[in-house]
Amino acid sequence: MNIPLLSAIKSIIKLSSEEEEIIQNLFKSKTYKKGTFFLKEGDVCRQVGFITKGIFRYYINDEGEDKTYGFSKENEFTCNYESFVPQSPSNQIIQALEDTELMVISYDGLKEFYTKIKEGERFGRNIIEQVFVQTLKDRNSFYTDSPQVRYEKFIRDHYDLQQRLPQYYIASFVGVKPQSLSRIRKRIS
Repeated sequence: MNIPLLSAIKSIIKLSSEEEEIIQNLFKSKTYKKGTFFLKEGDVCRQVGFITKGIFRYYINDEGEDKTYGFSKENEFTCNYESFVPQSPSNQIIQALEDTELMVISYDGLKEFYTKIKEGERFGRNIIEQVFVQTLKDRNSFYTDSPQVRYEKFIRDHYDLQQRLPQYYIASFVGVKPQSLSRIRKRIS
């Protein structure tokens, strides 16, 4: 079984050895090559993943322009809950930026997790609350912070990703063109 996945779950809820076995049967190993999609625009998100290796980028296509709104890396969950929860088509895209390995659970598997794991629903609620709060913070930052402040927050929150991500994805996340990001980086250093 994937120890990082169990550790992530155990950091929120207690698990019996029987529950660990149930989880082992519900989560399946999956890989994505660099550039492939965990979720395409218009598809329904049918799984939640726990990343064991690699990075995913979250973005939307706004009239032909990709706008990055987030990243997930090792030991983080990935999903488009806006599509997953109601099982409706997604307007968001999740793409592997590196060869990525993860443990996935299907929509039906997650329902089973909630019923068979004693504190399963509490775990799900906690994860959704974390995603919701982060989404609000990111949205508020986009409207209230300057691009320089957003870049400084990116560096603080994702220091380990600076060397792993192309600068144009970081610029898109900050909300500027790559040339503007270069100027911001020069001012900071």
